[in-house]
Formats: sequence, C-alpha cells, structure tokens
Amino acid sequence: MDSISFLDFLDDPKSTEERLSEDLEKALEESDGLVKIMFKDMVGEVAKGNPLGQEHLKGSPWQPEEFFMSNKLSCPKDGYSYPEVEPRLFSFNSPYGACPECNGLGTEHLFGKDVCQVCLGARLRPEALKVLIGDKNIVELTAMSIKDAYDFFIELKLTEREKNISKVVIKEIESRLEFMVNVGIEYLSLDRRANTLSGGEAQRIRLASQLGSGLVGALYVLDEPTIGLHSRDNARLVKTLLSLRDLGNTIIVVEHDEDTIFASDYIVDIGPKAGIHGGHIVVSGYLDDLLTAKENKSGSDTLDYLRGDKVIEIPEKRRESPKGEIQITGGNIFNIKNLNVKLPLGKFITITGVSGSGKSSFVYEILHKNLQARFERKYRSAEIYNCKSFTGTEYLGRAILINQSPIGRTPRSNPATYTGAWTFIRELFAETAEARAKGWKASRFSFNVKGGRCETCHGNGEIEVEMHFLPTVYVPCDVCNGKRFMKETLEVKYKHKNIYDILTMTVEEALKFFEDIPAIYDRLKSLDDVGLSYLELGQSATTLSGGEAQRVKISSELYRSHLQKTIYLLDEPTIGLHYEDVKKLIEILQKLVNKGNTVVVIEHNMDIIKSCDYIIDIGPDGGSGGGNIVAKGTPEEIADNSNSYTAKYLSKSLKQYRGHKK
Repeated sequence: MDSISFLDFLDDPKSTEERLSEDLEKALEESDGLVKIMFKDMVGEVAKGNPLGQEHLKGSPWQPEEFFMSNKLSCPKDGYSYPEVEPRLFSFNSPYGACPECNGLGTEHLFGKDVCQVCLGARLRPEALKVLIGDKNIVELTAMSIKDAYDFFIELKLTEREKNISKVVIKEIESRLEFMVNVGIEYLSLDRRANTLSGGEAQRIRLASQLGSGLVGALYVLDEPTIGLHSRDNARLVKTLLSLRDLGNTIIVVEHDEDTIFASDYIVDIGPKAGIHGGHIVVSGYLDDLLTAKENKSGSDTLDYLRGDKVIEIPEKRRESPKGEIQITGGNIFNIKNLNVKLPLGKFITITGVSGSGKSSFVYEILHKNLQARFERKYRSAEIYNCKSFTGTEYLGRAILINQSPIGRTPRSNPATYTGAWTFIRELFAETAEARAKGWKASRFSFNVKGGRCETCHGNGEIEVEMHFLPTVYVPCDVCNGKRFMKETLEVKYKHKNIYDILTMTVEEALKFFEDIPAIYDRLKSLDDVGLSYLELGQSATTLSGGEAQRVKISSELYRSHLQKTIYLLDEPTIGLHYEDVKKLIEILQKLVNKGNTVVVIEHNMDIIKSCDYIIDIGPDGGSGGGNIVAKGTPEEIADNSNSYTAKYLSKSLKQYRGHKK
C-alpha cells in the first residue's frame, strides 16, 4: 500500500505520475489484476497548502471515496465483463466478433430477408458496437462514403494523448482514403460488397492500394482504368498515374480514352483493324513527336483522330418535335430524392453526370422498373416503383434493356445463336442432299439437343474438370477433338464446309460465305455493323466482354423490320470501343431513332454526348452530393450551363469540332 498526496502533483507532477504508475503496476501484479483506490478528504487537505483556498475544491469530485478497479476487462462490482478489444472483435467473419445469434449473417436465416433481432443487421456482437471513434461505431463508420469517411478522420477531435497513441494508424487511414478519392471512387461506401463493384471500380481500388505501397521501379499494367469515369474523374485518375510514374515506376495502360492517351509519354498503336486484320504495330513513338509531325505517314486511324485529321461528325440538325413524353415525379431511390423529370420520346437521349451521381439508379431503378411493369408479362404490375407517378407509357409499344450482362450462361451460347442466324444455318444444312437422304432434320445440327452432337461433351467441345481448391479446368473433348458434333454429322457439307467449319468462321468470313442467303446475311451484317466482324460465330458467350455482349444485343435488334415505338436503354455501350467503333455505334443508334424509336444511353464518352438530341445531367457530385437534375436540354444548351461538370468538357469538345470544320 502507498499513499500519495494531491499536493505532490502540484509540486512535482512528472515524478509523481511515474510513482503512481509504478504503484499501480505493482499492485495489479500482486493482486492478479485487481486494485483498490482510496481518496481521503481532499478538500480539507489541499486547502491547508493551496493558495486558492478551500473554495477552489467545493463541489469537486474529490470527496472521501474508495473503489475497485480491474485490468481484466470486467467490473469488480457487478461482474460485467468485456471481451479483449482486438481487430477480430470487429470482424463478422470471425466467431470472436460475429453476432452470436446470426453468426455474422445479419439475417435470421441464411439467404433470408428478416433482419437479426439481436444485431439489427450489423452482423457484429453487441460489445463491438459499443467501441466508438468520435461518436461512431465501426458499422456507422463503414456505412459512410469514402469521401465522408476521409472528412471524418481529417476533422476528428482528439486529445494530445490520443493523438500520440493513434497518429500512425490515423495517418495510414487518411492516406488510403485519399488515394481512393484521387482515383475517382469517393462515392462508394466503405462497406460496399465486392461483388457489386464494376470492373473499373475494382481495378481502381487495386490501383489505390498500390499507391499506398510506395513502390519504386515497378511495372504497372492497367486495362482501361477509365471505364465508368466521368471526364472530371479521368483528370484525377491521370494525375494519380503521373504521380506513380514520377516515383520512378513504369505505367502501361490499355486505353481508348482520349484524355488518358494525351497524358501519356509514348504510344503503341496495334492494328490496323480487329481480329485477323490486327496484331501488328501500326505506329509507335513519343506522342509529342507524332502529334507535331507534318503528316501521319503510318496510316494509323488512332493517330488521325488524335491529330484532328479525322473527327466524329455531329448531326446537322437535332430532332426537335418529341413523339410524346414520359413524365416522372417524386423519384426516390438511393441518393435520388424527389426527382422530377420529363423524357422526350422519339429522340436520342444521354444520361450524364459524374461517377456515382445517380445515373444508373435513375435508369435501372426508376425508368426500367416501371417500363418493365407495363410491358413485360412476367413483371406486369400496376405498382409504381421508386417514384410518386410515372406516365406516358401509352406512347410506347415495348421497352428493351441492353446492358452488359452475358448473352448466355453456358459455353454453348454464342453470337450466332443469340442473333438467330444459327437456326437458319441449321435449316440450310438440313436441306442438303446428303442430310435429306439420311432423313436428318435441323435438330441434327444442334449442339443443344441429342442427335447429332457429341454426347461425351454434350456439344460443348470441352470437358469440365473439377479441381479441388483450384478453379475448374476445361480440356478439349478427346472424342470429338473439340468439334462438338459426331463424326457422321460432320460429314455433311455445304459449299465444302461442315457445320463445325461454319462455327469457326469469323463474322466477316461468314458474310461472304452466306451473301446469297438474306435470312443469314442480314443477321450477320448487323454484327458487322456494330463492329464485331472479328468474332467467330461459335465463340462462347462466356468469353465475350461486357461491351461485346452489349453490342451483340444491339445487333439482334437491327434486323427486325417491325421496330417502332420501342424505348432502348443502354449502359455505357462505348466501353472498349475505338474511335471508329464509336462512329459506327452512333450511326446504328441514330438508325434506331430514325425508325421511330427512343434511345436512352448512360454515357461518359463525349462523342456520344455531343451527337445526341437531348441530355439529362444528374449530379452535381457523386454519392450524397448527387441525385439531382443539374441540367437538361440539347448539347448546345448544356454546354452553356455553369453548374454542370459535364458542360465544361462538352463545351471543349464542341469547340474542337467547330474549329476542325473551319
């Protein structure tokens, strides 16, 4: 037992603190973690030698008192204990931190929707939620957007002692959040599920983690990191890439974005075209030298557009008179609050705005859900989704969502089957003399049903081999050698080609082969029109990129002769497209509108935006700073709007075009 006077803290605070610390440490050691603290009548004692007198301590807590304290995370009075505070306490993937009722699921049952009544969906044990930073627990903190979390830690008020304890950790948190802000994903919440991220968002998160590593002399390879980014966010991403370069690293970027290309030091252009017409270095060199040369001797299309020798044309006239309108009032979903907007029909419309501003929420959750409820039998309902009123559907006949989801879930799905060309090809083979002699119908040439397909691989051409603890491996079928059909089926030929030979043709080759058969030629021509001439007819749907899948869906609409009063909804169809492909895409979308339809496109590409009839700009920022209509009107009207981030870059694009035309 030791006795320390309050006056000692006034006379020699440092040594007294050390003495008190040593005493407590010794007492805890001797008593196995339990210590008794006693306070005498401090008012009377201090008043004797305190120049401020007894009045100074009146009403203070320093009254005669004694109590027990423990370092065992338990209360010696009522026995309440607390678990050891360590990282696993805040993980719902650990039994130590997970809610004991739902085991960290947040719901009462696996795949259920009823929220756990103990953790209320927080997924953590109650004790973890009582640990606060500032006034927030870990669930409240991770529900913030990256930008809000960054601001929270910057503005966090701490005592000097707390700052000394936490400065290293908080510095790391702030720097990592800042990296994510710099690569344009500040609108994402920290608890966003990984499987809901786009490819571009996931790539930028990985890029942010590399920025934090501070590596020097590394080689970074990025594949279209600007996917899903507004021009404003592109500028920040480019700045981040340049800072990585300036640290002493090498950055290789596969990219079509003009701003990113202009920021590069050196370019390598591969082509000249796609598929069998590509694979060659068309031009390579330092960008400044190539741009300032008197002429483009390489013949590179990319360089022609960068130099301004070629441009994507703007329509001479914008469509003015709408064919009715869809009117939405009280839109309310995610960051969209009380949105009111009118969509003029019979026009080419783009939905613009910075990343996370609410464009997808508007198109998918409000526009598409309500159109789906009116036109799709499976979802037909009188219910109005995520808004107060939704009117104007009487001006439409159907609604088609053309997104980047796969065109099929199995390797047997391919561009030929999706567009319907394969049905006519099978019928053509069934009409050959050899097939008719054997009594074979079109089903004989299908790899989806029994009859003519290889039954060992079920028409896939590959055998699936399950690997323990490793991804599934596909190996060529050793019976059909990957040709998908029986030997007898492959003996039937049309123009010296069997059914497997047709599957291995590119769209370009097949166009020439079937040029005298309109039912097949028209469907294949639509694939060529959307820039997919390099695809093989039998290319598995699972190997197509999101952009390719989207363009296959567009192509399937082009050969329909009865198109009218359809509204098409597209989500960034320019992903992965070169200038020439974007030019083709614009021509196709304009054709759809010319047939009496409406096209609504979520887009960041300025060539698409400047070519449309009407723009709805949502923002002004991402996350909680978005969800409002910032501007609406023709591209020329938007370009003059000082409140819109899109306007700044659209105005620049329009000026460049006008300067070129002069």
